[in-house]
Amino acid sequence: MRKQALSILLLVTGFTAVSAQQNYEVGLIPKELLTHANSVVRDEETSIQVKDLDNAVEQVKKAVTVLNTNGDENAHIVIYYDKNDVVRNIKGVVYNEFGKQVAKFSGSDFSDVSVGDGFSLFESARVKHYLPAVTEYPYTIVYEYEVKSKQTLTFNAWSPIDNFDESVEKSSFVFSCGRDFTVRYKALNIAGKVVIGVNTDKDNTYSWQVNNVKAIKDEPLSPYYRNVIPMVQIAPQKFTYYGIDGTFTNWTTLGKWIYDKLVADRQQLPQETIDNIKEITKDIPDPKLKAKKIYEYMQHKTHYVSVQIGLGGYQPFLASDVDKQNYGDCKALVNYTQALLKSVNIDSWYCIVEAGSRYKVSMQSDFASMDQGNHIILCLPFKNDTTWADCTSQTIPFGYLGDFTDNRTVLACTADGGKLLQTPKYGPDATIKSRIADFTIGADGVLSGTMSTTFKGTYYDYRDELLNQSGTERNKILQKIYPLNNLEIGHYELKQDKSFEPCTTENIKLTARDYASFTGGKYYFSVNAINRFEETLPQDINRQNNVYISNGLTDLDDVTYAIPAGYHLEKTPLNISIDKPFGKYTATMELKGTQLTYKRKFELIDGTYGKETYQDVIDFYQDIADADDYTVSLVKN
Repeated sequence: MRKQALSILLLVTGFTAVSAQQNYEVGLIPKELLTHANSVVRDEETSIQVKDLDNAVEQVKKAVTVLNTNGDENAHIVIYYDKNDVVRNIKGVVYNEFGKQVAKFSGSDFSDVSVGDGFSLFESARVKHYLPAVTEYPYTIVYEYEVKSKQTLTFNAWSPIDNFDESVEKSSFVFSCGRDFTVRYKALNIAGKVVIGVNTDKDNTYSWQVNNVKAIKDEPLSPYYRNVIPMVQIAPQKFTYYGIDGTFTNWTTLGKWIYDKLVADRQQLPQETIDNIKEITKDIPDPKLKAKKIYEYMQHKTHYVSVQIGLGGYQPFLASDVDKQNYGDCKALVNYTQALLKSVNIDSWYCIVEAGSRYKVSMQSDFASMDQGNHIILCLPFKNDTTWADCTSQTIPFGYLGDFTDNRTVLACTADGGKLLQTPKYGPDATIKSRIADFTIGADGVLSGTMSTTFKGTYYDYRDELLNQSGTERNKILQKIYPLNNLEIGHYELKQDKSFEPCTTENIKLTARDYASFTGGKYYFSVNAINRFEETLPQDINRQNNVYISNGLTDLDDVTYAIPAGYHLEKTPLNISIDKPFGKYTATMELKGTQLTYKRKFELIDGTYGKETYQDVIDFYQDIADADDYTVSLVKN
């Protein structure tokens, strides 16, 4: 979901009479802007005018040519809004390839739904959305809109490119405000500098413009798109938000405002609940174990839903209401857990984070703004043992975050002000899948035996989908997980250790018919029965982006096969070792009598690597896939 600044992001359509006179024939687009492009921004003018602390107006006029079906996303018009904003003058026109008008639309053509997703920091918004029903490509969509807002805490970041694979002919942005309205700004990936001036109303103006920006390819293992596309962010010094005035110039003062105005007075609990918490923790002297008990109490008592109330969506539900109603969103459940902890004098911090598993997005240390987060987690600053908790899950262990919020900078909002903190990293030394298998391959080719696998780090919840499943449904899922034809599960056990070093253990007893085959007096079977690497990457000539690997991990396999007597290896046994900056792989096998031992280790190292590394990653993945596909060939002695 795109961030809501100015409480609203809105993509709409139509242009003024002047714009309507422009020729949007696709053939007029410079050829160099078509390379790697699914869409082209023909012209865009965005302006934000701050008229007063409670009066800001955003105006956008934009024309986008969609070249193929992959570009439709950039024609999908999405308008986020809430009661603090007024959306006006939505107009839209669609042109065909030759610049001929084929359709019109207005605000009445838009669908209107709630945008509450259950975890986003900002949840009091609704969304209008519209996608033109166009079947002939290319086409051009032209639109304009205006948003009047009663707040000046957040402003939409200006980005002339919405995503990868989009180029720009022309785009401009002007921010204007009175001389007593101080702003900070940050420009990313923009060649031109800001132009500062004064307009006819004697307001200060800050202007940026880009021209003929080529599309950035959406490539496999690309970094977060906002790290490479042009963008300008604006943040105020003084502001008004839902009638509350405030000031911030850095993370310290912003965190202080959030704590004082949005959180601090919302943690009162009924005395009955306070007494209950004291009772259930009275025999636990260790503060961390006491906090664990309280966290688990919260998990069993509450459930997680989207709650679209509060001060513009940034303010949590009252702790007393969560206690009574037993539900809340991320803000509400963190606030409630803080209140429970406070009742036994355990300090904790309300932390804003940009959550997501695909990318690790951190708060920008040099630029504080309210729009850099979409989720709330909890930090408990125990002496020499900082502990983290996500309060939205009813199952994860206390102190475990997983890849949704690990390894990134977050804002802790405290009574002393905001603090930038780093969440724990689950790298390849912590995220470990370790498997020991003891198999027998019969003379009839049947594979049978037992397998025990432990999952640590972000692997911890890899088997959560199997919890509480019936035996039939569980076995269907297991047959998809493990690439064994004719797989039958004789016994299955799944245990989760929710200690401070959580671990999931899976024990399986299995059989698989026709695993080994006999041809021409020889005996064949795959040496890697259950953990083959099958990911491949396409070639990427003239790579543009660096290589980004978001999550590090380690796989360890130790497998023993008991085979029929009287056989020896026909070919050289598997013995491979690969060592790259981004990953390591070893695989060996050894036959002694009737026992064949296979050992495998695969390590993926998270990080950002130069674009020239991409071909090495392709080769690395392919070499692993080839080694994992190794077939054992046995012949009679």
